[in-house]
Amino acid sequence: MIRILGIETSCDETAVAIVSNATAGHRILSNVVTSHLEPKDYGGVVPEIAARSHLKHLKQCYIKAIADAKISPHDIDAIAVTSGPGLAGGLLVGMNFAKGLAVALDKPILAINHLEAHALTARLTHDAAFPYLLLLASGGHTQFILVKDIGSYSLLGDTLDDSAGECFDKCAKMMDLPYPGGPQIETLALQGNEDAFSLPIPLLNQPGCNFSFSGLKTAFKEMYASQQDQFDKSDFAACLQKTITKHLLHKLNKAIKMVDSPISSIVFSGGVAANQYIRSALDIFVSQAGSKAIYPPIHLCTDNAAMIAWVGIERFSRHKKSHLDFKCQPRWPLAELN
Repeated sequence: MIRILGIETSCDETAVAIVSNATAGHRILSNVVTSHLEPKDYGGVVPEIAARSHLKHLKQCYIKAIADAKISPHDIDAIAVTSGPGLAGGLLVGMNFAKGLAVALDKPILAINHLEAHALTARLTHDAAFPYLLLLASGGHTQFILVKDIGSYSLLGDTLDDSAGECFDKCAKMMDLPYPGGPQIETLALQGNEDAFSLPIPLLNQPGCNFSFSGLKTAFKEMYASQQDQFDKSDFAACLQKTITKHLLHKLNKAIKMVDSPISSIVFSGGVAANQYIRSALDIFVSQAGSKAIYPPIHLCTDNAAMIAWVGIERFSRHKKSHLDFKCQPRWPLAELN
């Protein structure tokens, strides 16, 4: 049995978790996440404030994770920490803490790619078999990735500008909704008329499965400025959510056609995967396509350390580890992994 401690500080969530690969099934022994209030006060994440918050909370998160797991720090087999992509200040806080811990406990350390953690969460929660198609949609990324094996990934499509999560957040800000905007839009849309008006579906007639949300964001801004007296905010939220969903499904159809070999399933992960409206639409689409949809639990779709620890287990069990001098990588494409 392998026990890995994971540390995640790539954005504004300070998280520490311990995960094992017990023979009775993968077990999350502890999963501590501290959400900071500052982003709501500033309308978004302020990198310097986020880094200081990590400094303040990381030690307490570590102590609680050890206590919740009911183990000694020396029972850990290795330490996995996010080293990219993400905000440099936050990454450095987590990395330095992890390196100090590795030296103090005399344990191996693994530098983990945050995107790979999202990509492999379905193996922790659903034992997803390779290969599978991943739709990763979050505040920083919207991508289609063919997950072939540990360290073997093919990028099929990427966003050309903004991400889906960023589009949600910025359009919510236009309507003076609190941050983060995605959950606010989803809740508000429940009372809205999604057919009140039409927004353009990006790249509708373009080949390939790349995304674009910048133009949609601009179209929404113009529509809201000119017609906010004619429609309720809930109508704007519902129409935006519907259009983003159509864009995702339209490109998913193209991504499926780009895959030559049979895939075991379609995995939807990242913060946007918490949206129940999009999940329901994806369920219908995937069912009609004759495939199977996998959704990690919502608390594992957003940033957390359990997914970091799990990648640590996947890699450690294959005798992979990092040297202590590994660097922070704010930009780290998944295709560069090996």
